[in-house]
Amino acid sequence: MSGRSGRSRVTSADVAREAKVSRATVSYVLNNSARQKIPENTRRRVREAAARLGYAPSAAARSLRRGRSDIVLGLLPDWPIEHVLGRLVQQLTNALAQHELTFLVHSAAHPARPLREVWKALTPAAVLALDAFPEAEAEAEAGAMRAAGIEVVMAVHGSVRSGHRAPLVSEEPIGAAQARHLVQAHSRLGYAYPDVAGLGVLAGPRLDGARKVCAELGLPEPVVRTVPVDADGAVVAVKAWLAADPPVTAVCAFNDTVALAVLAALRSLGLRAPQDLAVIGVDDIPGAALAQPPLTTIVRDTDTIARGLARRIVDALDGAPVSVSPIQDPLWVRVRVSG
Repeated sequence: MSGRSGRSRVTSADVAREAKVSRATVSYVLNNSARQKIPENTRRRVREAAARLGYAPSAAARSLRRGRSDIVLGLLPDWPIEHVLGRLVQQLTNALAQHELTFLVHSAAHPARPLREVWKALTPAAVLALDAFPEAEAEAEAGAMRAAGIEVVMAVHGSVRSGHRAPLVSEEPIGAAQARHLVQAHSRLGYAYPDVAGLGVLAGPRLDGARKVCAELGLPEPVVRTVPVDADGAVVAVKAWLAADPPVTAVCAFNDTVALAVLAALRSLGLRAPQDLAVIGVDDIPGAALAQPPLTTIVRDTDTIARGLARRIVDALDGAPVSVSPIQDPLWVRVRVSG
Protein backbone atom coordinates (compact mmCIF):
# COMPACT_ATOMS: atom_id res chain seq x y z
CA MET A 1 0.00 0.00 0.00
CA SER A 2 1.39 3.36 -1.01
CA GLY A 3 -0.48 5.35 1.65
CA ARG A 4 -1.45 9.03 1.61
CA SER A 5 -0.67 11.93 3.88
CA GLY A 6 -2.68 15.05 4.51
CA ARG A 7 -6.44 15.42 4.23
CA SER A 8 -6.96 15.94 0.48
CA ARG A 9 -9.79 14.04 -1.19
CA VAL A 10 -8.97 10.63 -2.65
CA THR A 11 -9.51 10.65 -6.42
CA SER A 12 -9.88 8.00 -9.09
CA ALA A 13 -6.29 8.82 -10.13
CA ASP A 14 -5.12 7.75 -6.66
CA VAL A 15 -7.04 4.49 -7.00
CA ALA A 16 -5.52 3.93 -10.47
CA ARG A 17 -1.98 4.39 -9.11
CA GLU A 18 -2.68 2.11 -6.16
CA ALA A 19 -4.13 -0.64 -8.37
CA LYS A 20 -1.59 -0.02 -11.20
CA VAL A 21 -4.29 0.42 -13.84
CA SER A 22 -5.60 3.32 -15.91
CA ARG A 23 -8.21 5.80 -14.66
CA ALA A 24 -10.53 4.52 -17.38
CA THR A 25 -10.29 1.02 -15.92
CA VAL A 26 -11.10 2.37 -12.47
CA SER A 27 -14.17 4.10 -13.90
CA TYR A 28 -15.33 0.96 -15.73
CA VAL A 29 -14.92 -1.21 -12.65
CA LEU A 30 -16.46 1.10 -10.05
CA ASN A 31 -19.37 1.96 -12.35
CA ASN A 32 -19.97 -1.73 -13.10
CA SER A 33 -19.75 -1.10 -16.82
CA ALA A 34 -20.97 -4.17 -18.71
CA ARG A 35 -19.57 -2.92 -22.03
CA GLN A 36 -15.95 -3.44 -21.07
CA LYS A 37 -14.43 -6.91 -20.63
CA ILE A 38 -12.10 -6.54 -17.68
CA PRO A 39 -10.50 -9.60 -16.03
CA GLU A 40 -12.00 -10.48 -12.65
CA ASN A 41 -8.60 -10.26 -10.90
CA THR A 42 -8.23 -6.67 -12.20
CA ARG A 43 -11.72 -5.78 -11.01
CA ARG A 44 -10.88 -7.20 -7.58
CA ARG A 45 -7.60 -5.27 -7.43
CA VAL A 46 -9.38 -1.99 -8.24
CA ARG A 47 -12.11 -2.55 -5.63
CA GLU A 48 -9.54 -3.46 -2.97
CA ALA A 49 -7.48 -0.37 -3.79
CA ALA A 50 -10.58 1.86 -3.57
CA ALA A 51 -11.48 0.31 -0.21
CA ARG A 52 -7.96 0.76 1.21
CA LEU A 53 -7.86 4.41 0.19
CA GLY A 54 -11.43 5.15 1.28
CA TYR A 55 -12.39 6.33 -2.18
CA ALA A 56 -15.95 7.55 -2.76
CA PRO A 57 -17.08 9.03 -6.10
CA SER A 58 -17.93 12.71 -5.76
CA ALA A 59 -21.50 13.91 -6.14
CA ALA A 60 -20.42 15.93 -9.15
CA ALA A 61 -18.94 12.84 -10.78
CA ARG A 62 -22.10 10.84 -10.14
CA SER A 63 -24.21 13.64 -11.57
CA LEU A 64 -22.02 13.81 -14.67
CA ARG A 65 -22.28 10.07 -15.17
CA ARG A 66 -26.05 9.98 -14.69
CA GLY A 67 -26.72 13.16 -16.60
CA ARG A 68 -28.50 14.58 -13.53
CA SER A 69 -28.16 15.05 -9.80
CA ASP A 70 -29.12 12.24 -7.42
CA ILE A 71 -30.56 14.71 -4.88
CA VAL A 72 -34.26 15.07 -4.08
CA LEU A 73 -34.81 18.27 -2.12
CA GLY A 74 -37.62 17.95 0.42
CA LEU A 75 -39.26 21.20 1.54
CA LEU A 76 -40.77 21.17 5.00
CA PRO A 77 -43.31 23.89 5.84
CA ASP A 78 -43.12 25.78 9.11
CA TRP A 79 -44.84 22.93 10.96
CA PRO A 80 -43.97 21.36 14.30
CA ILE A 81 -41.65 18.44 13.52
CA GLU A 82 -43.38 15.82 15.61
CA HIS A 83 -43.17 12.04 15.67
CA VAL A 84 -45.15 11.26 12.50
CA LEU A 85 -43.40 13.89 10.36
CA GLY A 86 -39.98 12.68 11.50
CA ARG A 87 -41.00 9.11 10.69
CA LEU A 88 -42.19 10.12 7.21
CA VAL A 89 -38.88 11.91 6.49
CA GLN A 90 -36.93 8.81 7.52
CA GLN A 91 -39.12 6.54 5.41
CA LEU A 92 -38.82 8.87 2.41
CA THR A 93 -35.05 8.80 2.85
CA ASN A 94 -35.08 5.00 2.81
CA ALA A 95 -37.53 4.70 -0.10
CA LEU A 96 -35.55 7.08 -2.30
CA ALA A 97 -32.24 5.45 -1.34
CA GLN A 98 -33.53 2.21 -2.88
CA HIS A 99 -33.52 4.10 -6.19
CA GLU A 100 -30.04 5.56 -5.56
CA LEU A 101 -31.49 8.98 -4.74
CA THR A 102 -30.49 11.12 -1.75
CA PHE A 103 -33.22 12.92 0.19
CA LEU A 104 -32.15 16.25 1.68
CA VAL A 105 -34.57 18.27 3.79
CA HIS A 106 -34.89 22.06 4.03
CA SER A 107 -37.25 23.63 6.56
CA ALA A 108 -39.07 26.86 5.80
CA ALA A 109 -39.12 27.81 9.49
CA HIS A 110 -37.92 31.40 9.95
CA PRO A 111 -35.12 32.49 9.54
CA ALA A 112 -34.22 29.77 7.04
CA ARG A 113 -32.39 30.63 3.83
CA PRO A 114 -34.75 31.48 0.95
CA LEU A 115 -35.77 28.50 -1.15
CA ARG A 116 -34.25 29.94 -4.33
CA GLU A 117 -30.81 30.09 -2.69
CA VAL A 118 -31.09 26.48 -1.57
CA TRP A 119 -32.14 24.90 -4.86
CA LYS A 120 -29.64 26.96 -6.84
CA ALA A 121 -26.84 25.75 -4.58
CA LEU A 122 -27.88 22.10 -4.78
CA THR A 123 -29.36 21.83 -8.31
CA PRO A 124 -31.39 18.75 -7.29
CA ALA A 125 -33.01 16.36 -9.72
CA ALA A 126 -36.37 16.84 -8.01
CA VAL A 127 -38.08 19.02 -5.44
CA LEU A 128 -40.83 17.64 -3.21
CA ALA A 129 -42.77 20.09 -1.06
CA LEU A 130 -44.96 18.77 1.75
CA ASP A 131 -47.13 21.86 1.41
CA ALA A 132 -47.43 24.37 -1.40
CA PHE A 133 -44.20 26.27 -1.97
CA PRO A 134 -43.44 28.89 0.69
CA GLU A 135 -42.64 31.73 -1.70
CA ALA A 136 -45.48 34.08 -2.65
CA GLU A 137 -44.39 33.77 -6.30
CA ALA A 138 -44.55 29.97 -6.13
CA GLU A 139 -45.59 29.36 -9.75
CA ALA A 140 -42.71 31.51 -11.01
CA GLU A 141 -40.31 29.77 -8.60
CA ALA A 142 -41.37 26.35 -9.87
CA GLY A 143 -40.96 27.57 -13.45
CA ALA A 144 -37.46 28.82 -12.68
CA MET A 145 -36.55 25.43 -11.21
CA ARG A 146 -37.73 23.60 -14.31
CA ALA A 147 -35.90 26.06 -16.55
CA ALA A 148 -32.72 25.30 -14.56
CA GLY A 149 -33.07 21.59 -15.31
CA ILE A 150 -34.84 20.40 -12.16
CA GLU A 151 -37.03 17.77 -13.77
CA VAL A 152 -39.64 17.16 -11.08
CA VAL A 153 -41.39 19.74 -8.92
CA MET A 154 -44.15 18.19 -6.79
CA ALA A 155 -46.29 19.37 -3.90
CA VAL A 156 -47.74 16.66 -1.67
CA HIS A 157 -50.88 18.53 -0.63
CA GLY A 158 -51.84 20.06 -3.95
CA SER A 159 -50.18 21.60 -6.96
CA VAL A 160 -47.87 24.60 -6.79
CA ARG A 161 -50.44 27.16 -5.59
CA SER A 162 -52.51 26.51 -8.73
CA GLY A 163 -55.27 24.56 -7.01
CA HIS A 164 -55.91 22.48 -10.13
CA ARG A 165 -54.32 19.22 -9.07
CA ALA A 166 -55.57 16.76 -6.47
CA PRO A 167 -53.24 16.27 -3.52
CA LEU A 168 -50.84 13.34 -3.72
CA VAL A 169 -51.86 12.42 -0.17
CA SER A 170 -55.49 12.98 0.81
CA GLU A 171 -56.35 13.97 4.38
CA GLU A 172 -60.14 13.74 4.08
CA PRO A 173 -60.28 9.97 4.76
CA ILE A 174 -58.68 10.56 8.17
CA GLY A 175 -61.46 12.83 9.42
CA ALA A 176 -64.03 10.51 7.86
CA ALA A 177 -62.55 7.50 9.69
CA GLN A 178 -62.63 9.38 12.99
CA ALA A 179 -66.27 10.38 12.52
CA ARG A 180 -67.39 6.91 11.43
CA HIS A 181 -65.90 5.44 14.57
CA LEU A 182 -67.52 7.96 16.91
CA VAL A 183 -70.99 8.03 15.33
CA GLN A 184 -71.46 4.40 16.28
CA ALA A 185 -72.25 5.67 19.78
CA HIS A 186 -72.60 9.46 19.42
CA SER A 187 -74.84 11.79 17.42
CA ARG A 188 -73.25 15.19 18.16
CA LEU A 189 -69.58 15.56 17.32
CA GLY A 190 -67.03 18.27 17.90
CA TYR A 191 -63.82 18.93 15.99
CA ALA A 192 -60.64 20.07 17.77
CA TYR A 193 -58.84 22.31 15.25
CA PRO A 194 -55.10 23.00 15.76
CA ASP A 195 -53.92 26.40 16.96
CA VAL A 196 -51.18 26.55 14.29
CA ALA A 197 -52.11 28.46 11.13
CA GLY A 198 -49.80 26.54 8.80
CA LEU A 199 -51.50 23.24 9.62
CA GLY A 200 -54.70 24.30 7.89
CA VAL A 201 -53.67 22.44 4.73
CA LEU A 202 -54.02 19.21 6.75
CA ALA A 203 -56.73 20.19 9.24
CA GLY A 204 -59.14 21.64 6.69
CA PRO A 205 -59.50 18.43 4.65
CA ARG A 206 -59.70 16.30 7.81
CA LEU A 207 -62.54 18.46 9.07
CA ASP A 208 -64.24 18.17 5.65
CA GLY A 209 -64.04 14.38 5.94
CA ALA A 210 -65.81 14.46 9.31
CA ARG A 211 -68.42 16.88 7.98
CA LYS A 212 -69.21 14.64 5.02
CA VAL A 213 -69.82 11.62 7.24
CA CYS A 214 -72.18 13.65 9.44
CA ALA A 215 -74.03 14.94 6.36
CA GLU A 216 -74.38 11.42 4.93
CA LEU A 217 -75.97 10.25 8.19
CA GLY A 218 -78.21 13.29 8.64
CA LEU A 219 -76.32 14.45 11.73
CA PRO A 220 -75.48 18.07 12.62
CA GLU A 221 -72.12 19.44 11.46
CA PRO A 222 -69.28 18.99 13.94
CA VAL A 223 -68.91 21.90 16.35
CA VAL A 224 -65.46 23.30 15.57
CA ARG A 225 -63.24 24.79 18.26
CA THR A 226 -59.61 25.82 18.02
CA VAL A 227 -57.64 24.00 20.70
CA PRO A 228 -54.20 25.22 21.80
CA VAL A 229 -51.80 22.61 23.13
CA ASP A 230 -52.23 23.46 26.80
CA ALA A 231 -54.84 22.42 29.34
CA ASP A 232 -56.05 25.94 30.21
CA GLY A 233 -56.67 26.86 26.57
CA ALA A 234 -58.33 23.53 25.85
CA VAL A 235 -60.70 24.01 28.83
CA VAL A 236 -62.43 26.82 26.93
CA ALA A 237 -63.15 24.50 24.01
CA VAL A 238 -64.36 21.64 26.24
CA LYS A 239 -66.75 23.95 28.09
CA ALA A 240 -68.13 25.23 24.78
CA TRP A 241 -68.73 21.70 23.48
CA LEU A 242 -70.53 20.65 26.66
CA ALA A 243 -72.63 23.85 26.63
CA ALA A 244 -73.80 23.33 23.03
CA ASP A 245 -77.47 22.51 22.43
CA PRO A 246 -77.58 19.55 22.21
CA PRO A 247 -74.20 19.03 23.88
CA VAL A 248 -71.24 17.53 22.06
CA THR A 249 -70.49 14.07 23.39
CA ALA A 250 -67.49 13.09 21.22
CA VAL A 251 -64.59 14.98 19.62
CA CYS A 252 -62.42 14.31 16.57
CA ALA A 253 -59.04 15.90 17.30
CA PHE A 254 -56.71 17.06 14.52
CA ASN A 255 -53.96 14.82 15.86
CA ASP A 256 -52.86 13.05 19.02
CA THR A 257 -51.15 16.13 20.45
CA VAL A 258 -54.37 18.14 20.25
CA ALA A 259 -56.31 15.16 21.61
CA LEU A 260 -53.98 14.99 24.62
CA ALA A 261 -54.72 18.66 25.32
CA VAL A 262 -58.45 17.85 25.32
CA LEU A 263 -57.88 14.95 27.74
CA ALA A 264 -55.85 17.24 30.01
CA ALA A 265 -58.67 19.79 29.97
CA LEU A 266 -61.20 17.13 30.95
CA ARG A 267 -59.04 16.09 33.90
CA SER A 268 -58.66 19.67 35.07
CA LEU A 269 -62.46 20.03 35.01
CA GLY A 270 -62.93 16.83 37.00
CA LEU A 271 -64.45 15.10 33.95
CA ARG A 272 -63.66 11.81 32.27
CA ALA A 273 -63.27 10.37 28.78
CA PRO A 274 -65.27 8.74 27.33
CA GLN A 275 -68.05 9.09 29.94
CA ASP A 276 -68.31 12.89 29.71
CA LEU A 277 -66.62 13.40 26.34
CA ALA A 278 -65.16 10.78 24.01
CA VAL A 279 -61.96 11.74 22.18
CA ILE A 280 -60.17 10.30 19.15
CA GLY A 281 -56.80 11.46 17.77
CA VAL A 282 -54.61 10.77 14.74
CA ASP A 283 -51.09 9.32 14.35
CA ASP A 284 -50.73 6.93 17.31
CA ILE A 285 -47.72 8.77 18.75
CA PRO A 286 -45.83 6.95 21.54
CA GLY A 287 -47.58 9.03 24.21
CA ALA A 288 -51.06 8.00 23.02
CA ALA A 289 -50.94 4.64 24.78
CA LEU A 290 -49.60 6.29 27.95
CA ALA A 291 -52.31 8.96 28.17
CA GLN A 292 -54.86 8.98 30.98
CA PRO A 293 -57.05 7.43 29.76
CA PRO A 294 -55.20 5.74 26.86
CA LEU A 295 -56.08 7.51 23.61
CA THR A 296 -58.10 5.99 20.78
CA THR A 297 -56.48 7.11 17.53
CA ILE A 298 -56.29 6.71 13.76
CA VAL A 299 -53.20 4.90 12.52
CA ARG A 300 -51.93 5.60 9.02
CA ASP A 301 -49.30 3.74 7.00
CA THR A 302 -46.63 6.39 6.41
CA ASP A 303 -44.34 3.81 4.80
CA THR A 304 -46.92 3.33 2.03
CA ILE A 305 -47.04 7.11 1.60
CA ALA A 306 -43.23 7.34 1.41
CA ARG A 307 -42.98 4.54 -1.15
CA GLY A 308 -45.77 6.04 -3.22
CA LEU A 309 -44.11 9.47 -3.31
CA ALA A 310 -40.75 7.92 -4.19
CA ARG A 311 -42.37 5.93 -7.00
CA ARG A 312 -43.91 9.07 -8.50
CA ILE A 313 -40.60 10.93 -8.36
CA VAL A 314 -38.67 8.06 -9.95
CA ASP A 315 -41.29 7.61 -12.69
CA ALA A 316 -41.15 11.32 -13.50
CA LEU A 317 -37.35 11.28 -13.64
CA ASP A 318 -37.44 8.25 -15.93
CA GLY A 319 -40.02 9.82 -18.23
CA ALA A 320 -42.60 7.17 -17.34
CA PRO A 321 -46.33 7.93 -16.85
CA VAL A 322 -46.94 9.35 -13.38
CA SER A 323 -50.13 8.51 -11.52
CA VAL A 324 -52.22 11.56 -10.61
CA SER A 325 -54.43 9.63 -8.17
CA PRO A 326 -53.89 10.15 -4.45
CA ILE A 327 -51.74 7.55 -2.74
CA GLN A 328 -54.00 5.06 -0.98
CA ASP A 329 -52.55 4.53 2.47
CA PRO A 330 -54.45 2.12 4.73
CA LEU A 331 -56.11 3.61 7.81
CA TRP A 332 -57.31 1.80 10.89
CA VAL A 333 -58.67 2.69 14.30
CA ARG A 334 -56.57 1.74 17.32
CA VAL A 335 -59.30 1.50 19.92
CA ARG A 336 -58.31 2.36 23.47
CA VAL A 337 -60.29 3.79 26.38
CA SER A 338 -60.85 7.44 25.38
CA GLY A 339 -63.36 6.93 22.59
